[in-house]
Amino acid sequence: MNVHLIIDIVDILLWIILAANVLYVFFFALASLLPKYEKREARSEASFLVLFPAYHEDSVILNSVKTFLQQDYPKEHYQVAVISDHMSDETNAQLAALPITLLQPAFEKSSKAKALQYAIQNLHPSLITHHTYVVILDADNVVAPDFLTRLSLIANRQEAIQCHRTAKNADNDIAALDGISEEINNSIFRRGHNRIGMSSALIGSGMCFDYEWFRENVNHLDSAVEDRELEALLMKQRIFIRYAEDIYVMDEKVSNSDNFQRQRLRWMTGQVQALFRMLPYIPKAIVTLNINYIDKTIQQALIPRSILLVLTTLFTLLSTLISLFTINYSLFTFHSQMVVPLGQPHPRPPHRHSSFAAHQSHLW
Repeated sequence: MNVHLIIDIVDILLWIILAANVLYVFFFALASLLPKYEKREARSEASFLVLFPAYHEDSVILNSVKTFLQQDYPKEHYQVAVISDHMSDETNAQLAALPITLLQPAFEKSSKAKALQYAIQNLHPSLITHHTYVVILDADNVVAPDFLTRLSLIANRQEAIQCHRTAKNADNDIAALDGISEEINNSIFRRGHNRIGMSSALIGSGMCFDYEWFRENVNHLDSAVEDRELEALLMKQRIFIRYAEDIYVMDEKVSNSDNFQRQRLRWMTGQVQALFRMLPYIPKAIVTLNINYIDKTIQQALIPRSILLVLTTLFTLLSTLISLFTINYSLFTFHSQMVVPLGQPHPRPPHRHSSFAAHQSHLW
């Protein structure tokens, strides 16, 4: 195959991949600017089971739980449960003194999915039978006193809710970068999608689900990317995910560059895992026109923005260099074909008169 043709094919394929990623992000970024329309209906007072999975979170869990217990929502309509995984006896003693339910599993290999499953399986039935919704918060999450009050106004048992998770700290450049990245994701993958009637993406905390749905589906979680698994389960069942952009969950951002890199690597690994888990259902999603499931699968295939920025710059420079090389090579080849080596006579075109005379003699 011609080298130039191979280069052209590779160039076109790379351009298509990068352009598709950029266009997807650009489209939903524009969609996020559309006006918000939300019809609120009067709802009966809901009850909530609030879960705090906490793995080695001694430094933050007490503040988060104590802050949450300041809710202005009726105490009889919510229950807080902390799943204390490998936390100190001192921390557990302080948690046990609070008006919450403390669960202490002993996992050999811990995960957030296991903690959530343990909570649903081990909470006393008298504590959970009357709950309408389950809320999942991270151990470092802090919410306003009216969090449950506002959530109850939009909660719908036919929908899931992703609250607006945002940074509570910006004490250095890394934390600020992490916070900015999350707000960009909120605009593109949550607000932008909801604005055109598509499901928001989940983010791992600040999530609210119908309690019965969660109880029936939590045991399907078996990976480190439980939010992606929950998302896929919801999309398969055509359950809409609403983005509650005015209900904030303050989340502590990483402030160490090594932790930031490990976090991003873990997320990218989880993204690839989620993609391979979701792909087998794609044919059925296409046949049944399950647009939200298709969209969430595409999201897992997107190149992370930090890598996309580097690749776009790199491939632009590479494409320019290849084009310059191709042009120079073509000019060199053309020039070589036109130059006659020294010592060789120039080819002379056939004489018109001689050809005419030969033709005439042939006729005679």
